[in-house]
Amino acid sequence: MTRRRLSAILSTLVATAMTVGLRGQAPSPIIESHEGDDYTRYELLAPGTAQFRIVYEVTAISPGTTFYYNIIRKGSEASDEAVFDQMTGQPLPFTVVNGTAARAGGLERADPEANYIQVTLPRPVPKGGEIRLRINKTYKDPKSYYQEADTIVFARGLGIRRNAVVMPAGYEIVSCNVPSQVLTTPDGRLLISFFHIGAGEAPLVVKARPVPKGAAPGGS
Repeated sequence: MTRRRLSAILSTLVATAMTVGLRGQAPSPIIESHEGDDYTRYELLAPGTAQFRIVYEVTAISPGTTFYYNIIRKGSEASDEAVFDQMTGQPLPFTVVNGTAARAGGLERADPEANYIQVTLPRPVPKGGEIRLRINKTYKDPKSYYQEADTIVFARGLGIRRNAVVMPAGYEIVSCNVPSQVLTTPDGRLLISFFHIGAGEAPLVVKARPVPKGAAPGGS
């Protein structure tokens, strides 16, 4: 099989995954709105809560803009939002607006049926420059994070290229459908880390289960 043929097959598979979605989810909107050098870390909270904490690092690069918009994905209930200027570490003011307001504020491709975190930038983005941001939030989304018997499942289409997903304490990784590194955090939790190079979003599905008593955490 030629490399060109293999690439075409992979592109078709990714497109199919985006069309079908994960457990009825719409494709990630982030592909259309990210700016550059993005990184997202998901920390799965206690099983049964359907909650996960998100740390999103992004670089605003559009010259002259004074706002940055981060979508609240449909089907996810957001809480505990906070935004920081990565250069100074200082918190930045923000508000939650609907898609119509986001369009009026300069986000031409905003979904009028979605909500957005509107961040007031500390200064206009300079020509040829950038402003690095960190956005923290917690999502509750039972379609993305759920249980199957004693196994937890995180199934979510990820439009950002660089991602990490941290398991709850005391859980070992059973399977992951995206090629990833398996690492250990300083507090002993397991995480997967990957860079998605395919077309479209990564239709991630990772599963984990409680570590048996007396066994050390592991991944497979």
